[in-house]
Amino acid sequence: MPDQPHTPGASVPASLYTHEYFLTACEGYEEFIATDGDRLSRRLDAAFALAAVQPGMAVLDVGCGRGEILRHCARLGADAYGIDYAPVAVELSRDVITGTIAQPDTQTSVKAGRTGVSQADAKRLPFPTAYFDRVLMFDVVEHLYPDELHTALLEIRRVLKPDGRFIVHTAPNVWYDRYAYPLVRRFRMTLGQGANYPANPRAFLVDVNQDVHVNEQSMVSMRRTLARAGFSSKVWLDSPPQPRNKEGVFLDNLRHAMFALPPFRWFFEREVFAVAAKR
Repeated sequence: MPDQPHTPGASVPASLYTHEYFLTACEGYEEFIATDGDRLSRRLDAAFALAAVQPGMAVLDVGCGRGEILRHCARLGADAYGIDYAPVAVELSRDVITGTIAQPDTQTSVKAGRTGVSQADAKRLPFPTAYFDRVLMFDVVEHLYPDELHTALLEIRRVLKPDGRFIVHTAPNVWYDRYAYPLVRRFRMTLGQGANYPANPRAFLVDVNQDVHVNEQSMVSMRRTLARAGFSSKVWLDSPPQPRNKEGVFLDNLRHAMFALPPFRWFFEREVFAVAAKR
């Protein structure tokens, strides 16, 4: 499945990132609505845990979206700064962090860190060189065209401390979309379920992804992209837990094999994680 046509220097229009997008389609929206951002979704929580945020750290959330990651950083005692180029995201993030992080973490009694949010482009980060202990980029990579992503990664490398850590989560695994999904769709069509599996995998479950997902990654391409920007990295795949006893023994076992055994899992697991450092 080819990436969408792109004019060098162009971006996905910020106007596509509406309140509706962040509250009905953007990863973690159900948990955000239910808990006002106090609880993270499974995959956001997994990505955030990789950062191992500690009191006194300076953390940058690139593409901060609704702002709940900033709240979690601050409650751990880190100074957390978020940037997003979508005005709606900046508004949502400010609402989330204003007046909600003064309380210390209930388990550690750590004093909450400072927070700040600004509208900015990931390709031109408004921060000093070697300033951040951690830079986070959760569910942003797939929204940046390849030339944009490379420039943004160079900026992230610039603002990251020499011993800092860069954490990435992106989904879906493009090998699933390109190679596994057509097989899954064909199989589902034989079961009479084709209406639930559109021809374009970017329209599966979240229709708006057809407009905003422009650069999905595989484990291989993510590692190569990070290396090209001067990072060494560990990159791996993961997926949501697969339900058992849902469609019978045969399909349950087949699904388990596809998600657990190489080389099948390289194509069927949906999420790409990376932990990177300056090379």
